[in-house]
Amino acid sequence: MGLKRCKLSEKTQRKLLEFFVLEVTARAAADLLGLQANTTTLFYRKLRVIIAEKLEHEASELAGEIELDESYFGGVRKGKRGRGAAGKVPVFGLLKRGGKVYTQIIDNTRTDTLMPIIRRKIEPDSIVYTDSYRSYNALDISEFKHYRINHSTVFADGRNHINGIENFWNQAKRILRKYNGIPAKQFYWFLKESEFRFNYGSHRHQCSILKKWCDL
Repeated sequence: MGLKRCKLSEKTQRKLLEFFVLEVTARAAADLLGLQANTTTLFYRKLRVIIAEKLEHEASELAGEIELDESYFGGVRKGKRGRGAAGKVPVFGLLKRGGKVYTQIIDNTRTDTLMPIIRRKIEPDSIVYTDSYRSYNALDISEFKHYRINHSTVFADGRNHINGIENFWNQAKRILRKYNGIPAKQFYWFLKESEFRFNYGSHRHQCSILKKWCDL
């Protein structure tokens, strides 16, 4: 795939890639390397596009034990939070226990929106864990083995929990919070950045994978 039409030296590209992995902002990276902020911002944007394209290309069906949940992203607003909150972007997440997370921006959290994604991304006969949200009721009579946890009474009951996907939401929101507001048109790229960071663990691993994807 590689970084196309990049006029920066390979040494500078490698350094910027390392700063990106370490969550150094584009502006701070520009100051450290004596570059224009627009140059580093564009480079970071290209990295996010490569990450998103690669993650979508590599995405495969999940099998085994899968945690499902939705979350809402957006600026701080007064009023209702969580499901039904105004001005928020709903995101659906699927996490294979011991494996990777997959996210998708959705229009709403209704059953007829979630079930096609679940059937497309999860192999039949897999075990799926959800909370008690009504949109997951259809899973009770589906090709999946469905367990649900009622968060009004308990957050985990043995293996019946969705702590893994909730941990991802917390990490993603921590990563995105530092940007102090992301334009809606660019949110997808930042979401996939969060997915990449979660799936590829350590900074060393992220750096190695990203250099490979960028042909550096």
